[in-house]
Amino acid sequence: MKTRVGIVGATGYTGVELLRLLVQHPEVEVTVLTSQKYAGVPIDQVFPSLTGRLQIKCEELTIDRISQKVDFIFTAVPHKTAMETVPLFYQKGKRVVDLSADFRFKDPEVYERWYQKHTCVDLLPESVYGLPELHREEIKNAKIVGNPGCYPTGALIGLIPLIKDGMISYENIVIDSKSGVSGAGRDVVLGSLFCEVNEGVKAYNIFKHRHLPEIEQELSQLARSKITVTFVPHLIPMDRGILTTIYVNFTKKVNTEDALKIFNEYYEKEPFIRIYPKGKIPNTKDVRGSNYCDIGVIVNESDSRAVIVTAIDNLVKGASGEAVQNMNIMLGYPETMGLDVLPFFP
Repeated sequence: MKTRVGIVGATGYTGVELLRLLVQHPEVEVTVLTSQKYAGVPIDQVFPSLTGRLQIKCEELTIDRISQKVDFIFTAVPHKTAMETVPLFYQKGKRVVDLSADFRFKDPEVYERWYQKHTCVDLLPESVYGLPELHREEIKNAKIVGNPGCYPTGALIGLIPLIKDGMISYENIVIDSKSGVSGAGRDVVLGSLFCEVNEGVKAYNIFKHRHLPEIEQELSQLARSKITVTFVPHLIPMDRGILTTIYVNFTKKVNTEDALKIFNEYYEKEPFIRIYPKGKIPNTKDVRGSNYCDIGVIVNESDSRAVIVTAIDNLVKGASGEAVQNMNIMLGYPETMGLDVLPFFP
């Protein structure tokens, strides 16, 4: 029998990406979609790309009725809304992957400093940060998974092997990320309009982006030492994708081959991590539509400075694809099931 899956908040960008992936998953059946705006409307009328593949109607969020029709829940709703919704499904015995920030943090004070008051602090110890490359064993038994943010996914994957092995200085780590506009969501916002974004590149929320504490939390836990980083996000005029360029200093003399060996050994068994050979650097177009994270490394041998470049699709590995990957781990399915697709090209 297939696992019955529901998506709360099915008509945003992450919702439709979940649907694109789940309709081809052989072990799940999408049985519930909620949407305040489109309640009563068939999903293929909201997203014509689903024509012929999924026709169920969106409905309003009613916990009791929905719980009877699902085994597993994705919540693709804004911060605060998630912390009001996830506990209700948890109480019904449903396992949940939440795509907001509400269950990513272990310290509620950190969350409240960057977001708002947390009204479900008692469930934070139950949640697991959903980066499979770092927390796979904990995810297997989790009842609630806080799916990582898009920027942290690309940044953390580029740093984990070096932090874990103590190969780099924890001082002066710089993370420069450039994201497509879909990262801002599907709501009509002035700064995301075509004329505001096209033909320009801008940095924003320097030192105050909400993904910064998420990055620092995971790096500090891994290093067992407080790590602070300089994180600068940029908005660029493309639909999807994140290119992250990370600047670090090795603590001993290494060359590019040495650094690539560290990455290849650490990620050898990871199905969605691709390490580029010496001299090649990732491009967002080469991961578009896929759950891959591509990595390139270059070391300046004269002083052991290094640049790590990662590329992900912010809507897939940075959101919905990673959510499906987490679901697969939680339910015991092959991790690549429903996700083993090549990127779109060009």
